[in-house]
Amino acid sequence: MSTLENLSCPIDAALLTRDERVLKCEHGHTYDLAKTGYVNLLPVQNKRSKDPGDSKEMVAARQAFLNQQHYFPIVSAILSSWPKDHLVNGVRILDAGCGEGYYLSEIGNALNHQGVDAERTGLDISKWAIVAASKRDKAVSWLVGSNASLPAPDERYDLVLCLFGFPVFKEFSRVLSEEGLMLLVESGPNHLIELRKILYPSIHDYKQTFSEGVADFELVLEQAETFTFSLDSQEKIQDLLSMTPHIHKASYEGREAVKLLDSIILTADIKLRWYRKKIKEVNHV
Repeated sequence: MSTLENLSCPIDAALLTRDERVLKCEHGHTYDLAKTGYVNLLPVQNKRSKDPGDSKEMVAARQAFLNQQHYFPIVSAILSSWPKDHLVNGVRILDAGCGEGYYLSEIGNALNHQGVDAERTGLDISKWAIVAASKRDKAVSWLVGSNASLPAPDERYDLVLCLFGFPVFKEFSRVLSEEGLMLLVESGPNHLIELRKILYPSIHDYKQTFSEGVADFELVLEQAETFTFSLDSQEKIQDLLSMTPHIHKASYEGREAVKLLDSIILTADIKLRWYRKKIKEVNHV
């Protein structure tokens, strides 16, 4: 079962304690557990819109695509590249921007098969994503929350995952234990290149993110993972398109051209980067 333990109040950062189906802090702020077991730790005053993050429709499209297991090689790449000294029983994992929970759930299943017992927490700003995630895997603590202000005390986790998400390095460093790990998974230069060539009149040059490094972290390992997969219906192609930024960025003409396809073979080009949190130097006066 999920623990929902050692979390902090998003309003005043006080420790939350659980009383049956309620989390509460010493200052009287309370957060009810939903029927499916998740908790919403995104106060109204921290929302930039009424319904932030992915919509119900986008979440459904992503779930339909990911459930076909086309992206399982990404899960395999995460597990095979995981620094072995950090693959230990009791490892505390936060998936920051977990979406509908596919990756965190699959990682948990795979670790289980390896005999590794992990404590898993998934957080996303989209309520719809967390509703879906909480139905997928009951062994995870699912939270509605923001990477900009993680509802967790300092040094709460041993690994922060950020897969195709929006990292907030200061917060990730804060909630990571000493020498804890961070994994960034992002698109490489040729990711979905076949689809992009239909959607856009020209392909922009690839720009590496965080090429200058990341403050408070040192790069441990960088790995590229490339594989192909095929989609055999227009519905499946639209599910994939709906979970990418291209659904908003592509021109009308490009999107209409994609609607004429009934199948496509695609390249997945993924970049994994493992970082270790730097030990802060103590200045002795």
